[in-house]
Amino acid sequence: MAQEYKLKGVTSLDLKPGDKQEVEVEGLDAKVLLLNAGGVVQATGPRCTHYGAPLVKGVLGTDGKLTCPWHGACFNGKTGDVEDAPALDALPIFKATERDGAVYITGEAATIKAGHRKPKFKCKATGGDKIVVVGGGSGSLGAVEGLRETGYTGPITLITNEGYLPIDRPKLSKALMTDLQKLQWRNAEWYKEGDVDIVQDEVAGVDFGTKTVSTKSGGKFAYSKLILATGATPRVLPLQGFKVLNNIFTLRNVRDAEKINQAIGEKGKKIVIIGSSFIGMELAVATSKDNDVTVVGMEKVPLERVLGEKVGAAIQKLVESKGVKFYMSAGVEKAEPSGSDPSVVGSVHLKDGTKLDADLVILGVGVAPATEYLKDNSVVRLEQDGSLKVDESFSVVGLKDVYAIGDIASFPYHGPAGDGKYVRIEHWNVAQQAGRIAAGHITNPARANLKSQPFAPIFWSALGAQMRYAGNTQASGWDDVVVQGSFEEGKWVAYYTKGETVVAMASMGKDPVMAQFAQLLPLGKLPSKSELEGGLDLLSLGPPN
Repeated sequence: MAQEYKLKGVTSLDLKPGDKQEVEVEGLDAKVLLLNAGGVVQATGPRCTHYGAPLVKGVLGTDGKLTCPWHGACFNGKTGDVEDAPALDALPIFKATERDGAVYITGEAATIKAGHRKPKFKCKATGGDKIVVVGGGSGSLGAVEGLRETGYTGPITLITNEGYLPIDRPKLSKALMTDLQKLQWRNAEWYKEGDVDIVQDEVAGVDFGTKTVSTKSGGKFAYSKLILATGATPRVLPLQGFKVLNNIFTLRNVRDAEKINQAIGEKGKKIVIIGSSFIGMELAVATSKDNDVTVVGMEKVPLERVLGEKVGAAIQKLVESKGVKFYMSAGVEKAEPSGSDPSVVGSVHLKDGTKLDADLVILGVGVAPATEYLKDNSVVRLEQDGSLKVDESFSVVGLKDVYAIGDIASFPYHGPAGDGKYVRIEHWNVAQQAGRIAAGHITNPARANLKSQPFAPIFWSALGAQMRYAGNTQASGWDDVVVQGSFEEGKWVAYYTKGETVVAMASMGKDPVMAQFAQLLPLGKLPSKSELEGGLDLLSLGPPN
């Protein structure tokens, strides 16, 4: 039962909108976050429900929007509800009362200690509209939970070819984790309680006329609404040796990670990673301990296309400190077999004649939208890159009752300098948020005019230290970068600009700058390039208003 608990050391509720403090709860081994969320003074759970970041170190806007300092999860400080990925669980809310020079909160001891609450998901599906979700990744997870949270009580079928329930996919490249108990966000019982039918199969095609999804094992699934979230397929190299030799891997799913771990075995292996993108760089860091790791990249420095030469060079130096070697501005010619076993790779040869001995090779050379099942479909037209064009609600343009989210969706971007240009963003957060947006449009289409509500695309990367990124440069490009802080000290922010407009940022060791940026972006209140060049600290602007 709910009862009152005194907050240690708090004497009044005199907090301004945007103010917050973490305080201990007397009589319980627990803390809460006391805050003023848009004029409502109350307490919430103190940690982000994604990875447990202390929310007191995040950003609270004067309207009550609370953003995690690590990975951009956003909560409504008034209700505790999730407003942006990657958090799935909401925050509990506790009424705060000031009395006789002390402050008390009201709540159940177990809830206060837990610091999170599960969303409204339990359901016994009724008849009516059938929703089919195809894909088992972040977007599907956001869609399924978003549908139940927003009151949809009809049947939901989730078709996935991964062989397990939706996982925390970023942990594959960041840690080569394979334990499903740690990777799966929700267990089978959770989906059962929400009356979600999980089908382990692969989509073979869609008949948009009869509204039927067919699978490779011969299954037929009728739908009233269809959400396509089939993700991406890693690219391979069409070069000599790469298609026929063993121990050459890509990484997309748990099975891929298991194969890589098995090939590494007892460590001490020569690992060649081809591609200096985020996947390649994260894998270099993840495998660097007790192995000989080499990264081969076409760019002048790693991540140059996204982060620029200055930032890429700083990250290369950081990863080199882990013992990783780099061959940049390099072209790959072929892979040759091992002398001891001609079925497995033994070396990678570069175009300049360099030979790199290899026990295994990992390819991180990009991905393509996984839409092969639609390539011969006469009703839908794929974009040049294989994606589906969608509107702000992630409805597929030209198709009724069909949505596309995640890596397969090109959507209009309304962030800084975006001007509604179509972009395809391969971020975990974006896919999950797109699933929530699509779900909200299905359950309440009248509420879903989202053109005036741009969201900040966010991702993070483990590159020897945690890097945060917010914004997007695909729509506008960028012509300059303003760096504040020190690469040498590992504390810096890089702002990417187009003219005077700031379009994106990357940072290390500067939390919660990314969270502040993510709140200012949709408000249209990011500072100008000139202001940042003049030394303006984003955090000096105070709570976003």
